[in-house]
Amino acid sequence: MTAVPAGGDGSPAEYPISFSVDYPDRPLNRVATAFRVILIIPIAIVLSLISGWQTGDAGVDNGRAFVLTAGGLLFAAPLLMILFRHKYPRWWFDWNVALLRFQNRVSSYLFLLRDEYPSTDEEQAVHLEVSYPQADRDLNRWLPLVKWFLAIPHLIVLGFLYIATFFVVLVAWFAILFTGRYPRGMFHFVVGVMRWSNRVVGYAFLLTTDRYPPFRLEQ
Repeated sequence: MTAVPAGGDGSPAEYPISFSVDYPDRPLNRVATAFRVILIIPIAIVLSLISGWQTGDAGVDNGRAFVLTAGGLLFAAPLLMILFRHKYPRWWFDWNVALLRFQNRVSSYLFLLRDEYPSTDEEQAVHLEVSYPQADRDLNRWLPLVKWFLAIPHLIVLGFLYIATFFVVLVAWFAILFTGRYPRGMFHFVVGVMRWSNRVVGYAFLLTTDRYPPFRLEQ
């Protein structure tokens, strides 16, 4: 873990991974909500084609590096580059962030947060920002070896939070069918759980920051 840097006013600096979803400014489509688990199938298939656990080789400058992906996210290759070269190739970072954004758009649609069908490349109303790290300055070269272990407390908490999210989304499904609106408190809870999850993924698997994720739902 690393100390949390302070901002100019002495308060904790903003975490380098931020996530938000725009609250719908109009009634949600009740028919699309009712059949969401069916409507999501095509885009879920697309996502599955570029996700999943894979192994293979990827070029690193003039050499080779073993590639391990976690849900389609490059993991082992950045880890090795940080460990041995103390650098994080920008295009690997861009791939990971773009894929994580896509995954979040699909999740937001599944959780009924938005009506727009998930785009494979457009930001839409789901916003994820990840600061690109200067590895030689911002990242400890040895910490990636144990980040997954340090994240275990978060993973346990998130397991319970996602169980709660299932029931919250179920209640929200009925609320939308009857009122056309997603209860605002439930909306912010689900977004908060996703925000927490994104911070943990960024820390433990994208390896983009050494700052330990906060135990909170808020920004």
